[in-house]
Amino acid sequence: MLNWKDKNVFVTGGNGFVGSWLVNELVKKEANVTCIVRDPVKGSNLEFLGIADQVNTAKGNIEDYNAVEKAMKETGAEVCFHLAAQAIVGIANKSPLPTFETNIKGTWNVLEACRQLSVKRTVVASSDKAYGEHEKLPYKEDFCLNGLTPYEASKSCADLLARAYAKTYKLPVAVTRCGNIYGGGDLNWSRIIPGTIKAVLNNESPIIRSDGTPIRDYIYVLDVVAAYIAAAEQLDKEEVTSEAFNFGTETPVSVLDLAKKIITAAGKNLQPQILNEAKNELQEQYLDWAKAKKVLGWQPQFGLDDGLRETIKWYENFFSKHN
Repeated sequence: MLNWKDKNVFVTGGNGFVGSWLVNELVKKEANVTCIVRDPVKGSNLEFLGIADQVNTAKGNIEDYNAVEKAMKETGAEVCFHLAAQAIVGIANKSPLPTFETNIKGTWNVLEACRQLSVKRTVVASSDKAYGEHEKLPYKEDFCLNGLTPYEASKSCADLLARAYAKTYKLPVAVTRCGNIYGGGDLNWSRIIPGTIKAVLNNESPIIRSDGTPIRDYIYVLDVVAAYIAAAEQLDKEEVTSEAFNFGTETPVSVLDLAKKIITAAGKNLQPQILNEAKNELQEQYLDWAKAKKVLGWQPQFGLDDGLRETIKWYENFFSKHN
């Protein structure tokens, strides 16, 4: 087991939704954490978790190779978690070039810096969206990466780049492909879970942009953090380096059923409003995570109902302090 105490860990996207929870766990493990940050985010989850002053911050942009390499070199990075990405599908579709700059160029910059500086362990956060659409379910790691929308394509490319660096340069890299991640700290209200929780806690009917039938796999953020750490800790194993791993729950639910679960968990009596306006939505997508269980010994600790209860508590606390 990797001893994280005093380990120099470099995190991209560390002030974001998932990254902040990862950083929180690394701080608990007494690692020396450095986050590369383009612009400080006032009221970020790092501040809400009370750990902002326990993290080193390097000002920089992952689209700038020199800034990435300089920040890694100055902090003596031994482990790198690459989470930074433009993660909003709607924005990606409207503005593909900035998305490609961040998600693709940003990834090759991080990987190249890791190669030049001989970083010992690198975990690249990909997504189930890298698979694009497949008729067969659940998705397995050997399925081809078939992203056809700008966001999906950017994740397919980043995923391939990570494994290219692993295979070509023997860089110790593992790729994580997660289902839809949810939990406290996600302030992107256009996403189904935070948007629904915000509406429900305001006693408003939640809005569903699709027809309510698309089926997805939802995974709680602390299970994702445990997945990233499990991958990093075992990157010295031949069966882990250069490999991709799915992380999910394999208990997919429809968007409508998800909204109803949130309403029930919040103790409200509301009905979702179905707009049926969403376009380019995959109808069904969920992951087979047997490989992660077998190779990494990982499995989710939170069922959807438990995870939603924890998430609602976080937002209740958040809104009580920000209203």
